[in-house]
Amino acid sequence: MISQGRTQTDQTLHALAAPGRVIFSLSTLGLGIETLIFARSNGANSGLAPDYKVIPLLPWLPTVQWLGYLFGAIVVVLGACLLLKRGLRSAALILGALLFVCGLILDAPKYAVHLGDMGFRTIFLEPLGIAALAWLLPGRDAIPTALDRASRYILAVCLIVFGVDHFLALAPIGTLIPKWIPLHVFWIAFFGAVFIASAISIALDVLLPWGAAGLGLMFGIWVITLHGPRVIHAWHNPDEWSSMLIAVAYWGGPWALAGVAARREVSADGNRFQLQHSIQSS
Repeated sequence: MISQGRTQTDQTLHALAAPGRVIFSLSTLGLGIETLIFARSNGANSGLAPDYKVIPLLPWLPTVQWLGYLFGAIVVVLGACLLLKRGLRSAALILGALLFVCGLILDAPKYAVHLGDMGFRTIFLEPLGIAALAWLLPGRDAIPTALDRASRYILAVCLIVFGVDHFLALAPIGTLIPKWIPLHVFWIAFFGAVFIASAISIALDVLLPWGAAGLGLMFGIWVITLHGPRVIHAWHNPDEWSSMLIAVAYWGGPWALAGVAARREVSADGNRFQLQHSIQSS
């Protein structure tokens, strides 16, 4: 009975694979389109936030116009491939490599000068985490074992840092929660614990479908209750769009990971059942 219940749960989590991939793909498309739209100079004269000078707007990109157009076009193509499942493995690997290199080359030096700055730390780690999610998107059987393990570790490190930062800044981060939601400090601490618990689950491959599903659910709630309303009230601000689309990536990516991992466990349970049945029959 326990085995049957676990199998049914895994099958339920397996259903997250397709919507997770679609959500992650849409976030990638959105980031690419956004970069193309705003990859221009003189943002103040184009109706954007007045403190914006030169974009591309992805926070880990440099302020070089032609590079913004190039990066945006590449990300749009990769997002379309992920959405349509056309060369999904290649698109995921390229997207992950692109974001990972951008994070290391463009943001690591800036963060090295401001090691105590939480904002720089977040900007540095966000693309690394999304890169890891992109690499994990095709599933463990479609990528090298070393890449699967490294991606899970990279993602886990990012999540742990995000979680610890939540505990270090309970009150400041709590101000971001809408006023109609009570117990701000409690929820920030709770989210920090979810980050750390999910990181351990993903890194050690222990109850991984549950850890990834919970992480994605948390970001999904944030997109609906926090980022969506902020974009509506400040639609002209590229920062708000970037923050929302990054959160969408952290919503869809973990759900896709949970679904793929659950499918693997369902398959393993089926193989074990067949083996036991063969032994009993003989």
